[in-house]
Amino acid sequence: MSGDSTPDLVELARKTLEAANRRDLDALMRLAAPDAVYDTTPSGLGLYQGHAAIRDFIKGYWEAFEELRFELEELRDLGSGVTFSVNRQDARPVGSASRIRTREAHVTEWLDGVVVKMTVYTDIDEGRAVAERLAESRR
Repeated sequence: MSGDSTPDLVELARKTLEAANRRDLDALMRLAAPDAVYDTTPSGLGLYQGHAAIRDFIKGYWEAFEELRFELEELRDLGSGVTFSVNRQDARPVGSASRIRTREAHVTEWLDGVVVKMTVYTDIDEGRAVAERLAESRR
């Protein structure tokens, strides 16, 4: 892809966050390759490959919260099909009055306008370094 046909990865990344805030699994899956990988091992939650596994994980995650909102703090297209974002989560677990507020980094690899791999980091600096190295290695 080149020129005007190149997808706007920043806009596509925003759409994934908007779909998550709507809890719209179908919209999320349309933005992911059929064999996409959702790697949450750096944040301790496992590795999921393919729509069925990713869908099951996300659905279970969403069901753990009565309220769950993601807010974009930073989003950058690093080139070579790599985006880096920092998201804030504000959540209230089912049956609790307490809120959980966290930050996480997403390193997303794109191909032809769909996610082929997303890795989630709770260590923002580690995620940023991985994303920058990945983009550089693809040049």
